[in-house]
Amino acid sequence: MTHKSDVSLIKQIIYNAVLILICAIVIYPVLWVIKMALSPEQGFSLSANPFPTELSFENFRNVIFTKDSNNGWLFGRQFFNSVVISGATTILGITLATTAGYAFSRFNFPGKDLGMKLFLVSQMFPGVVMAIPLYILLDKLGLLNSMSGLVLVYSTTAIPFCVWMLKGYFDTIPKDLEEAALIDGASQWTIFFKVIMPLARPAIVVTALFSFMTAWNEFILAATFLGDERAFTLPVALQHYVGSFSTEWGNFAAGAIIVSLPVMALFFFLQKHLIGGLTAGGVKG
Repeated sequence: MTHKSDVSLIKQIIYNAVLILICAIVIYPVLWVIKMALSPEQGFSLSANPFPTELSFENFRNVIFTKDSNNGWLFGRQFFNSVVISGATTILGITLATTAGYAFSRFNFPGKDLGMKLFLVSQMFPGVVMAIPLYILLDKLGLLNSMSGLVLVYSTTAIPFCVWMLKGYFDTIPKDLEEAALIDGASQWTIFFKVIMPLARPAIVVTALFSFMTAWNEFILAATFLGDERAFTLPVALQHYVGSFSTEWGNFAAGAIIVSLPVMALFFFLQKHLIGGLTAGGVKG
């Protein structure tokens, strides 16, 4: 017995050591970004030490209190742009994806299979492939340098994926619940909002996070369609710290940390819903 317990203890030590090593490898680049953000200089240190030798919040002040040509608060404007665009993309994506996903899951209509295949095909091409035709369309509609134009562009990417995810989740919800509600006199809209939506909350949270993070972190299309610095989103604003001949590494790292904080906060706020509410409102045994 003692021998077996010793072997088990050795295995646990090895497993924990491997996990610690993997965590250290993953965290090391993050510590480097934090080090550059908290270091007063803008250069790229060649030291392997991931911890700053001197603490300074000057880089964060440089990023947050950036001014435009009219002495306006440029960072605040760009942060507002990112919040509005990401939030609108999420709301539009969830609204259309839930209704479309439910329709594809429950109803039979001409073109159903073709529609799902077209949604899948649209996910095979990266966003940069559509940059030129989307630019021409936005130019014709007068939506360049506008938040509404960027929301429409991001929705074309987010909605097909969200419809596929939600359609698959709706397929797992028993139809018996809807049939019981129909017998009780509930309308189709009542069933959708009172029965299906609460049960699909975990999937809706996942698709909402996907839509928000896609819009929040996207750079290429935003840099293509936005030319005015006051219309920039935060990822586009960060790119301006990287020049052709020099890079403000300290400001870039500080800005990267600031940009990542809202997404991290949103994830931790919503993660409890990822595993909860799966059977809420179901039939009691």
